[in-house]
Amino acid sequence: MSTATPRHVLVAGAGIGGLTLACALRRAGLSVTVFERSEALRWVGAGLTVQMNATAALRRIGLCDEVAKAGACPTDSAILRPSGSALTRLPVSRLQEELGLPLVCIHRARLQAILLAHAGEENVRLGCTVTAFHDDGKTVTVRLSDGSSVTGDALVGADGLRSVVRGALLGDAPLRYSGYTSWRGVCPEVPSATPGLVSETWGAGARFGVVPIGFGQMYWFATQNAPAGGQDAPGESRARLQSIFGGWHAPIADLIAATDEANIIRTDIHDRPPVGRWSRGRVTLLGDAAHPMTPNLGQGGCQAIEDAVVLGECLAGDSPVEAALAAYEARRRERANAFVTRSWNVGRVAQWENAAGRFMRNTLFQLVPSGLAARQLRDLVRDAS
Repeated sequence: MSTATPRHVLVAGAGIGGLTLACALRRAGLSVTVFERSEALRWVGAGLTVQMNATAALRRIGLCDEVAKAGACPTDSAILRPSGSALTRLPVSRLQEELGLPLVCIHRARLQAILLAHAGEENVRLGCTVTAFHDDGKTVTVRLSDGSSVTGDALVGADGLRSVVRGALLGDAPLRYSGYTSWRGVCPEVPSATPGLVSETWGAGARFGVVPIGFGQMYWFATQNAPAGGQDAPGESRARLQSIFGGWHAPIADLIAATDEANIIRTDIHDRPPVGRWSRGRVTLLGDAAHPMTPNLGQGGCQAIEDAVVLGECLAGDSPVEAALAAYEARRRERANAFVTRSWNVGRVAQWENAAGRFMRNTLFQLVPSGLAARQLRDLVRDAS
């Protein structure tokens, strides 16, 4: 930095993207304050796959190895039929060795605890929501839900799917409902699970994913086509899941049975269509605030991590803030928006109910050479830089 006083960056939201940005900024010697609406950082008990493109980004800010130690690195990945036979398989361990990067399956709370430690708890203000902001061309002042205000050199909206900062920048627009709802949970390992295997099973309008996350735990997720806004009656989520997936291959029924009812989370799946602008002046967006995507490629958190590392690099340079944010958007927008579209399209195909459509889908996936899938993964990592 050419200035005597480090830039002070304001960040709305202490999720994965916001905390990763705080880590990147602190590592670069910048000042950061993160505003989080929650009164305490009690993260929802769910898992996350930090794919190799995201671990490559974490390596640039010195966090890759620590994150890898806090999770589990799978040996294989597969898409399966409800019977358990494979549509596709990918030798993940061989690719990790080839690329020199881990693919890390981790409990979200463990990942965020690492990020918080490196971001500095003293830099995170809890119980504060950014409700408005004013960019005067020289600084940005945010107004907070507790009535106070804070001024900084830039504002980053990392406040999620229903971002207040995005609404002020781009205007309000309805979310796009995917047509399917989801459940997820974390439970102890079960003996019927295949060690080291990350899998997703595709049925008729329903899917089930299995992810070992280390430390004796497994993360799972499920989807089913459903109207928007539905909810399970209290105490009935596990029974409903067993009725949908109980006849599918092991370890699915065992995982559902091993999960406490109170730890099963149901949410409808939404995204937003891609937009051509994230920034204005000294204000920009990151992660789900900029490009919310369905979880079908497992790239939502990964793209937020990439955003954060690139934005940190841009703000750490000598360019004016407005130019730094424009450079960040130019480096990130096309790639992240492409994932939004690809993830939406994969979800539509994966949720097909029609028997003829599913037969065609399954046949096509079986015909994809494993070498092509491996090449796509290499390209994913290469393009992350």
